[in-house]
Amino acid sequence: MTSQTPASIPDRRRVLVAKPRGYCAGVDRAVEAVEKALAQYGAPIYVRKQIVHNTHVVRTLEGRGAIFVDETEEVPEGAIVVFSAHGVAPAVHDEAARRRLKTIDATCPLVTKVHNEAKRFAAQDYDILLIGHEGHEEVEGTAGEAPDHVQLVDGLDGVGTVSVRDPRKVVWLSQTTLSVDETTETVTRLKERFPNLIDPPSDDICYATSNRQTAVKEIAAQSQLVLVVGSENSSNSKRLVEVALDYGANASYLVDDASHIDDTWLDGVTTIGLTSGASVPEILVDGVLRKLATHGFTDVEEVESVQERMRFALPHELRKDLRA
Repeated sequence: MTSQTPASIPDRRRVLVAKPRGYCAGVDRAVEAVEKALAQYGAPIYVRKQIVHNTHVVRTLEGRGAIFVDETEEVPEGAIVVFSAHGVAPAVHDEAARRRLKTIDATCPLVTKVHNEAKRFAAQDYDILLIGHEGHEEVEGTAGEAPDHVQLVDGLDGVGTVSVRDPRKVVWLSQTTLSVDETTETVTRLKERFPNLIDPPSDDICYATSNRQTAVKEIAAQSQLVLVVGSENSSNSKRLVEVALDYGANASYLVDDASHIDDTWLDGVTTIGLTSGASVPEILVDGVLRKLATHGFTDVEEVESVQERMRFALPHELRKDLRA
C-alpha cells in the first residue's frame, strides 16, 4: 500500500458522513440484552449465532464472557441462551425447551412482525413468497414459521422459478435488511407473473435499513469514494455498498474497521462518503475518520437526511428478572 506525501495532498479533502448510520434500535436492544444478562446472571452467557453481524461487537462480548454457538444443542442443559436479533424458527424454541434452557429472545421486534405475518397468512392457506437471501439467519427463522407455505425468492433471478398453488392466494414478505430499490423491482416482476399478489400490511424492510440507504444515496452523488463500515456477513452493510455505486460513487468498499482501508483507494480522491451498517458501533466510524485525517481528510461534514428516534424495550424475560 502507498500513501501520499503532504505535498501531493490537495488543499481541501473532505469527508461526507451519512446520518443516520450505525446502530439501529433492534441492534442496540440485542447488544444491550447480552450486556445486561452478563451483569445480571454472570458469565458465561450463551448466544445462538452472532448476536448481530459485526465482528467487533462479537469479539467485545466474548471478552466479557459471552459464548457464541451455532446451535442450541451446544448449550449446556439448564444454561442461559440469548437468541440473536435475526430471529429463530419455532423448532429452535422447542429444542431450547427440551434442554431446559433459560432463553432470552433478542429478536428485533421488526423481524418478529414478519414472523407474525408469515404465521397469519399460512393460517389462511396463502402461498408466501419470501424475498431474501438464501442461508441468511433471518430468512431461516421466518421460513421456519410456515415451512409448507413459504418459498424463497432470492432477488430477480428467483422470480421465474416460483410456482404457486392458487395465483389468487399469494402474498409476498421480505427480509428486513434488503435493498429497497431491488426489492421494489423484484415485487414488480412478481406482480407481472401474479397480478393478484398481496402486499404485506406494512413495509417489511425495516426503517433503519431504508433510512441508511436514503442517507447514502444523498452523499454518493457527491463522493468519488464511499466507505461503508461493516462486516462481510452483514446484509444491510453490503447493500449500502451497492446503493452507493448505483447512486453515483466511482468506487465503494466495505471495511470492518480502519485497518482494512487500502491507502491506494485514496489516490486522487478529494471527497469521501462515509457510512456504517446498522450493526456497527460508532467507535469504528471514529477510527476511520482518524485514519482519513492522517491522509489530509480533515474537513468533515455530517449530512443528515432522516431523523431517527426509535427505541425498543429490552426482552421481557430480562426485564422481569431485572425488576425482581
